[in-house]
Amino acid sequence: EGERAMTRDNNLLGRFELSGIPPAPRGVPQIEVTFDIDANGILNVTATDKSTGKANKITITNDKGRLSKEEIERMVQEAEKYKAEDEVQRERVSAKNALESYAFNMKSAVEDEGLKGKISEADKKKVLDKCQEVISWLDANTLA
Repeated sequence: EGERAMTRDNNLLGRFELSGIPPAPRGVPQIEVTFDIDANGILNVTATDKSTGKANKITITNDKGRLSKEEIERMVQEAEKYKAEDEVQRERVSAKNALESYAFNMKSAVEDEGLKGKISEADKKKVLDKCQEVISWLDANTLA
């Protein structure tokens, strides 16, 4: 609950886990998330794995840690105050995600059987090593 770019700057209403999703390459699993707010302000969130049909749901009622009008006003003012910082944060996260996707895509492309014979084993190893280096660095530098 909140207006900020990062979840840590908002109010946690609840959490749930969608488990039992079979292993798949990055970007392959498709998770559909739906949000529904009824007339009484009750929030229903559902996540469904489109390949398996597995789903989980959480219901957040008005009494579970919801903010007062004063707290909401304060959060709106904070969101306005930190708007520029939040935009920089969004851009940083977007750049990190793009680099991570590029490394995974490059790794997949080099490992593709269709490329066999078109690239030397030495070059393939260089690319794979560099991709792993990038992925490891991103994992170790989560705030980068």
